[in-house]
Amino acid sequence: MKQGIHPEYKAVVFQDTSSDFAILTRSTMSSKETIKWEDGNEYPLIKLEVSSASHPFYTGKQHVLQSARQVDKFRERYGK
Repeated sequence: MKQGIHPEYKAVVFQDTSSDFAILTRSTMSSKETIKWEDGNEYPLIKLEVSSASHPFYTGKQHVLQSARQVDKFRERYGK
């Protein structure tokens, strides 16, 4: 690998703003905001709007909404 051309790979906290979900992982992303993690160290904080904790596909809410939409379509077509 060439020296000096790759971004720094460091520990970062990703936090879902729509739920109380946060995960400490490694990334090349950076942020001016920091957060104190459970181990007592401060890490850069990256805020997310959607994660696996709030996305309908992963929470199981998408399937219910999808089937309800199909029932409504059926009733519109053949309900009369």
